[in-house]
Amino acid sequence: MKLNLSADEVLTTTRSVRKRLDFDRPVERSVIEECLDIALQAPTGSNSQGWHWIVVEDAAKKKALADIYAANFSIYAKSPRSAGYAEGDMRAEQAGRVTASAMYLTENFHRVPLMLIPCITGRLDNAPVFAAASAWGSLLPAVWSFMLAARERGLGSAWTTIHMMNGGEEKAAEILGIPFGEITQAGLFPIAYTIGTDFKLAKRLPLEPVLHWDTW
Repeated sequence: MKLNLSADEVLTTTRSVRKRLDFDRPVERSVIEECLDIALQAPTGSNSQGWHWIVVEDAAKKKALADIYAANFSIYAKSPRSAGYAEGDMRAEQAGRVTASAMYLTENFHRVPLMLIPCITGRLDNAPVFAAASAWGSLLPAVWSFMLAARERGLGSAWTTIHMMNGGEEKAAEILGIPFGEITQAGLFPIAYTIGTDFKLAKRLPLEPVLHWDTW
């Protein structure tokens, strides 16, 4: 079932969903494949199409990945992230709510119906800026297209990368049989239908301070 959102609506209401993921409703493989077919239409540098998509539905593997995520999150959560924001900055004001949402996902990650790990061919460790930008630019548009297609079909997700800290990417590769020396992971995405579909625009800083015409 599609929500029949306009292009602007799907672009502005595709949120990072954590607390409103429905852990009990199964997600059909056919829906994921439909979203990925759309994702494969995204731009890719030199038409390389070097992406790979690992969808995890096995309960034991989901639990193992969630454990890696939780171990790294316990370290990440102790680092201050609102420091440096000016007094009254909305990002500092929202930090507590964002942290609570992230903690909720950490505690329940293993319960999601599916997990998704998008990958790109090649290792990007210490890659030159050009090579890294080209590789990410050949994958991340497709990942975002997947998330937009999922939103239109009542699915939610959140772009997380914490599982890759402290050697976690290699541990995840071992769990899933990903050739670590040849493939780079881009994140770990919980996939579930959302509880309700009424998502709104996020509060963002204004355009003016970050818009530059012709010079910085």
